[in-house]
Amino acid sequence: MPSIPFVREFEFEYERCDALSPLIRRVVAENPGPFTYTGTGVYIIGKGEVAVIDPGPAIEAHSAALNRALEGERVTHVFVTHHHLDHSPLAHPLAQKHGAKVYGYGPQSISPAGGEVRLEAGDDIGFKPDVQIRDGEVFKGSNWTIEALHTPGHTSNHVCYALHEENTLFCGDHVMGWSTSVISPPDGDMGDYLAQLERVRDREFDRLWPTHGPSIDEPRPFIQAYIDHRRAREDQILAELEAGRDTIRDMVASMYVDVDKRLHPAAAHSVLAHMIHLVKTGRVACDSQPDLTSRYKLTAPA
Repeated sequence: MPSIPFVREFEFEYERCDALSPLIRRVVAENPGPFTYTGTGVYIIGKGEVAVIDPGPAIEAHSAALNRALEGERVTHVFVTHHHLDHSPLAHPLAQKHGAKVYGYGPQSISPAGGEVRLEAGDDIGFKPDVQIRDGEVFKGSNWTIEALHTPGHTSNHVCYALHEENTLFCGDHVMGWSTSVISPPDGDMGDYLAQLERVRDREFDRLWPTHGPSIDEPRPFIQAYIDHRRAREDQILAELEAGRDTIRDMVASMYVDVDKRLHPAAAHSVLAHMIHLVKTGRVACDSQPDLTSRYKLTAPA
């Protein structure tokens, strides 16, 4: 598999407000975990009248830290990248405190069902933005300009936000420096995800700021490595089919033989996301609607 040049080290302190650039500050919430890395990084854009991106979890100490960071300023816009519990719960309380509105793409296409393998920090099921934004929509503050890029894949309602003044992108969970992003059907879509990776790559941003972990300072080669990794995984799946393994369970047992079996259910969902994409693009056929129990076959030699 192609290697991804992960960046995992960065200097921070929980609930401290750090200036990252002339227009960007960050407060990191103390909610570390397997899906949040060191915690949720909340971005404050501008000075005086500001925007906040992904206010984060409803943790009392984090809310207090964010209020301290914003003392003497007014929040005019609260932007949310997507509906997970580590990103959106504090959005409405913060907006109400400042008389602002919450901006997001809207509800996810497919609501989460009970009993699925938990591959993320959890869905903020009740989240609904005050303003449903459109792809390409531009918002202006007193000293900043933000463009919304609808980037489905991780979730169907995921949005990244470009800061024009610094040619930088707040990329939520679309691209992360410390890990690959989880793509889990039915709401996650691998085809959409790959297309949006290429779109972000080709925008030639100078820097990416994920919600979790450090910045990505060389976006184009990093995103290309992300894409190459996903394409190589598809080639691996095609090779498994050619070898006669026609179920996701058998593929995972072979492909992840050196991985802790407790992680195999999560791996199976990742393989399913790839398999749905392969079926849609005609490279693989399925005996039913693609799911974890279906049988698959090549439509042509790999």
